[in-house]
Amino acid sequence: MLLYGLLVMLFDHMQCVWTQLEGRHLMGGSMSKITSVTKLAMEIHIKARSSPYQRTTDVKRFPVPDEKVPWNVDFPEYKPVDYTAPSVQKGPVWADIDVRTADASQQPIWNKLDNGVNRVSHMGPYKIVDKCPRNPIGRTGMIGRGLLGRWGPNHAADPIVTRWKRNISGEVVNGEGGRPILQAIVVQRRDNGEWALPGGMVDPGEVVTMAVRREFGEEALNMLDATPEQVKEIKKHINSLFEHGVEIYRGYVDDPRNTDNAWMETIAMNFHDDKGDSVAKFKLHAGDDAVGVKWMDLSHSLQLFASHVDFLQHTAKRLNANW
Repeated sequence: MLLYGLLVMLFDHMQCVWTQLEGRHLMGGSMSKITSVTKLAMEIHIKARSSPYQRTTDVKRFPVPDEKVPWNVDFPEYKPVDYTAPSVQKGPVWADIDVRTADASQQPIWNKLDNGVNRVSHMGPYKIVDKCPRNPIGRTGMIGRGLLGRWGPNHAADPIVTRWKRNISGEVVNGEGGRPILQAIVVQRRDNGEWALPGGMVDPGEVVTMAVRREFGEEALNMLDATPEQVKEIKKHINSLFEHGVEIYRGYVDDPRNTDNAWMETIAMNFHDDKGDSVAKFKLHAGDDAVGVKWMDLSHSLQLFASHVDFLQHTAKRLNANW
């Protein structure tokens, strides 16, 4: 029941930090002093070429071999599948119109802040080809937007909440290599059953809070049963944890929802409870809709959604933890 309050406040804080950082970035200012960006190499994407496409059984991408991913490599036989999910075509508030059929007055302002929508990529300026943004990493075997609402970059924030694994006596547990074992909060996604960081979209208005509700659904609404004293305690520990937030990564995400024209980008921040006396002591509860929530031991054998393993690996490296 405490998980919802913890994560909502975490995401609201990340929304604030993200907005401040992006504002400085777009205005040419310096980055926050508390952040530390790790550059992850992204030569080609793998999951962004996977088939069948997410939440479908019959939508398959045009096959793209590794050597044909870069746009500067000729691929005359390339015929990507055109797919935009019905849920996106219905035109919800979080989705763009189809820029391919829109007139000039309806075209987005690419590579800039566009009426509150951030169309700036962490990867730098992207090209516009036939009215559509071009994926900065390369071909995916699909055009359109798939499940993504925005043409071009779709921005997210991924909190990496960590603690040290401890035994019943409260002592930190070491791995085979003698380094301490790090644990992180992960959730089991409802759409594909994969374990992932509890991320959410970052866009205009209250999208982040909406994303948290979408990610965790009904299982988190038990917060309504929390007493004012419990809520106060959560805020106290979360505020303490926020003082030590460190940016791990910002950039492109190898996400299975990506297309040639729409892709995921994120800012991943680590909030580490070093002493185990903050969020580490809260018990996580999955709800009746079978969404899993747990502390997961970090190691090289992890299999997680999108690029989340890469983020956790660099978090473990930063904290000199077992991997």
